[in-house]
Amino acid sequence: MTTTTTQPRDNTSQVADQPHARMGLALVRLTIGAMFVWVFFENLGKGAYTPAGYAGVINYYIKGSHSPAAWKAIMGFMASHAAIAAPMQAMTEISVGVLLVIGLLTRPVAFVAFGFLASLWVSEWGSSWIWELLVPVLASLALAVGGAGRTWGVDSFLARRRPTSLWW
Repeated sequence: MTTTTTQPRDNTSQVADQPHARMGLALVRLTIGAMFVWVFFENLGKGAYTPAGYAGVINYYIKGSHSPAAWKAIMGFMASHAAIAAPMQAMTEISVGVLLVIGLLTRPVAFVAFGFLASLWVSEWGSSWIWELLVPVLASLALAVGGAGRTWGVDSFLARRRPTSLWW
């Protein structure tokens, strides 16, 4: 009598193929995207994308946060170049928001959102509740890992042509 051993099955792909898991990631993607769009219009209305408004916000973080000195130096550089940095931040926020909402190039865009929100999180250390931005930071990382644009997003159409691409 011979016995055969079976290899344990890798359940990772089965979990990724679960429609509820995909829908959950899509809801997180839509939420983070809407947050970026909302913040863009809120900052636009407050004048935070003008050189003076941008420098004021950054200088507030420099004075009031417990960020490392090296990070405060970077923030100081950005504040002193607010005429360039402010419109760049505005374009980043609205672009990330819209691309996440429509689910286009979700993985790289979510990674940009992760980096952007992580930098803001470090900038706010000690001046706001620590979990306020940490949750969207980690949610953005999950979107980058999970390919959240393949459900309810433009990436689902692109994935049909190139399913192994890391861009979606």
